[in-house]
Amino acid sequence: MSKTVLITGGSSGIGAETVKLFYDDGFRVYFTYRSGKEKATALIDELQGRKGGSVSALYWDAGSRDSLDELTAQMPGGVDILINNAGVGSATVKKLSDDPYEQDKQMMLVNAVSPLWLIRKLLPGMKKKGGTIVNVSSVGGGITQFPNFTTADGMSKAAVAFMTRQLAAELSFDPVDVFAICPGAVETPMFGASTLDHLTDEDRKAVINKLPGRRLISPLEIARVIRYLCRPESSVMRGAVIDASLGLGANPGLLHA
Repeated sequence: MSKTVLITGGSSGIGAETVKLFYDDGFRVYFTYRSGKEKATALIDELQGRKGGSVSALYWDAGSRDSLDELTAQMPGGVDILINNAGVGSATVKKLSDDPYEQDKQMMLVNAVSPLWLIRKLLPGMKKKGGTIVNVSSVGGGITQFPNFTTADGMSKAAVAFMTRQLAAELSFDPVDVFAICPGAVETPMFGASTLDHLTDEDRKAVINKLPGRRLISPLEIARVIRYLCRPESSVMRGAVIDASLGLGANPGLLHA
């Protein structure tokens, strides 16, 4: 029987690449979207043209408890793997509200509280049959700090890292592995909106040349690490908060040099 994975925020970026990997491995894949319905549909069309498992796109408003109930009701058998990838950044949160106070609230709610709620709903079933939880944090907040990003952004990602360690401690005697991964400068719409999209081509190249390796990280690179964390051999790393920033977490000043 194929295993089931839920990937939140799976219609683009890291989430979409993670959906593809699990689908190719024969999983029953559920992924969520909020505003990216067209991208979600396009991803399903792409996958159904090749051999793999099964895939379904589910609407989820991460800030709504009613939406949470509706989401989990569509997966009556629970999941074996949960990838908490959905989130908003310093720039994309502005699409939700023009009010800075509301932006702070949404940042904490979407990035930190909603994965906690989702885990709370799915964990009882995972405890019975075993499973893996991977929380996607960020090098900013999860590992270090970048003063040009909003404080609430870093706070929300730091909360995800703490939640991961706390859950790992609470689940010491349960068959559920928990990890956090903290990507750095990944070539995604979110990083583009916060850092690159407003730059000229020349300035964009200058920023990238200051990064470790003088390049951006591809979403597929992070997806591959996420997939590895869900394999049995990763169990010994339970509770790890992993710096997946190509070294930016060790030298954060490069982004401002």
